Amino acid sequence: MGIMNGKKFIDRIDQMNTEIWVDGERIVRKLSEHPAFKGIIQTKASLYNLQNNPCHKDQMTFLSTETGDSIGLSYLQPKTIDDLKRRRKMFEIWARHTHGLMGRSPDYMNTVIMSFASSSAALLKGKENCFPENILALYEKAKENDLSFTHTFITPQINRSQYNFDSSKEPISAKVIDKNEQGIVIKGARLLATQGGITDEVLVYTAPKKFMDPDEAFAFSIPSNTKGLKFICRESFVGGESHFNHPLSSRYEEMDSIVVFDNVLVPWDRVFFYDNVEAAFDFMFHSSFHHFATHQVLTRQIVKTEFILGLAELLVETINVREYQHIQEKLSEIIVGLETMKALLEKSENDATFDEWGYMRPSLLPLQVATNIFPKIYPRFCEIIQLIGASGMVTLPSEKAFESEIGTELEQYLQGVNKTADERVKLFRLAWDLTMSSFGTRQTQYERYFFGDPIQLASNLYMQYPFAEQVNKINDFLSSSE
Repeated sequence: MGIMNGKKFIDRIDQMNTEIWVDGERIVRKLSEHPAFKGIIQTKASLYNLQNNPCHKDQMTFLSTETGDSIGLSYLQPKTIDDLKRRRKMFEIWARHTHGLMGRSPDYMNTVIMSFASSSAALLKGKENCFPENILALYEKAKENDLSFTHTFITPQINRSQYNFDSSKEPISAKVIDKNEQGIVIKGARLLATQGGITDEVLVYTAPKKFMDPDEAFAFSIPSNTKGLKFICRESFVGGESHFNHPLSSRYEEMDSIVVFDNVLVPWDRVFFYDNVEAAFDFMFHSSFHHFATHQVLTRQIVKTEFILGLAELLVETINVREYQHIQEKLSEIIVGLETMKALLEKSENDATFDEWGYMRPSLLPLQVATNIFPKIYPRFCEIIQLIGASGMVTLPSEKAFESEIGTELEQYLQGVNKTADERVKLFRLAWDLTMSSFGTRQTQYERYFFGDPIQLASNLYMQYPFAEQVNKINDFLSSSE
């Protein structure tokens, strides 16, 4: 079968009847018609259509050697540097279609599934309570059916101390409470499933920590409509359907959800491992997950930064402030960030090496540097947009106002140097939706914590950096001085 189109994606999601709760009510109508999900589902459908478009198909797919079907390139297990670059170019096509604003475009989770199949399956082979063959089976099923995924691995924030254990009678953090001939039984909750409920499957695993309950050391993937599984959503940040008023949230609002497991039975053929803390660490930290996932994320973040730079320059031109040096300095700041990220991405590809299983991994070090940079520069770039826009960011009439009897007055008083009033307001509403609306501020928080605690990311970079060459040079210098 291979790649699917947008209509099939929508039909599949509508037919699942997944248990999703929004604002205290369970959704009973088609998800594709619900205000909280309509925009993002249409956008995802357009992505799937794009890979079927003859103009892009060769750049976005490869042929399966087993079936001859066209498979999405995000499932390709790279064997060469050229394979890595092919994957990146495919990421760019989807990212540019969404301007980098869709953190959970399908290629992200496809990449995650591919990375686990390429490394974790081998890492878990022969270990207690581990079933690596199930990871490989999921990978084959996913690429042949073009499955969509969300994932969840964060425990509820009850007590974030590293010494904390959940001693409550009823599990809070999802854990194995039973096992039988059919599989393992999971009870409790997990955070933070972005697009939870609007995907075919949910991949569940554990973010390992220093002191870990073995009952929480598991990994599996199950259909989103599995009995006992529910998605409890936050408040929707869709401002409305009008692309004039809410140009971004009407298209790209990705719902986040709490995933609740109410005695969910996970069949044995869906379990990757359970009751094995060592396996949980290997699954996350010794696999190729961070190499490949970060490669996709950095590609998207570069496209997003390009979008911000274009928006900033258009704001400058519209209100004619280019002559001011503080404006030039602010735009240069975005340029420096963009070009730094691009250089790090290219270095990760140029320095790629084979892993022990014969797959070409992008170099992790430049990717780690990028994950330390972007959480700091993205909020700053949003601030720059706000500073350039100034009062224009808050004097924003609606589309309806322009259509009313006061429209002529708005056209007179809100025009720009080279734009009509409605064109100028559309631009400023875009800047507002990116940086100041509930959708925009969620984007900022999302990028701050995409790969976890920024302080921990900095610590990981320091602890893993190869200092030996630099230290030896200093020691040699001191020795020669003596």
